[in-house]
Amino acid sequence: MNEAFQPQVLRLFPEKLFYKIGEASRLVGVETYVLRYWESEFPFLNPRKSKSGQRTYTKKDVDLLLLIKRLLYEERYAIDGVRKKLGGIMPEPDTQAMAEDRPDQDPTRGKILNMVRTRLRQMLETLR
Repeated sequence: MNEAFQPQVLRLFPEKLFYKIGEASRLVGVETYVLRYWESEFPFLNPRKSKSGQRTYTKKDVDLLLLIKRLLYEERYAIDGVRKKLGGIMPEPDTQAMAEDRPDQDPTRGKILNMVRTRLRQMLETLR
């Protein structure tokens, strides 16, 4: 993450492994619906969900939320600008998945992927 960005807010709250969406919204200083909106706008923001479907944010997620807030509210970036600025730091999952599904870009990589898939399928069949 950006070295200039050193969040101070978490000192006021106990260190936890996970923060629920209400706790994360209080830490960041925005409403919960804003966090859900940001999640829809920024593919790299993807908090885990508990078995009951509740979003849980790690400290790293909260740091990312604070960075997004600073870029939007203080530095006056537009949503698209934040997406572009942070997209280089955190690749979008869909872009990464598409690159992996295109073995034609690198023939050696495609052969290796096919070999691994075949072996995994064989192992799975053996276990059944």
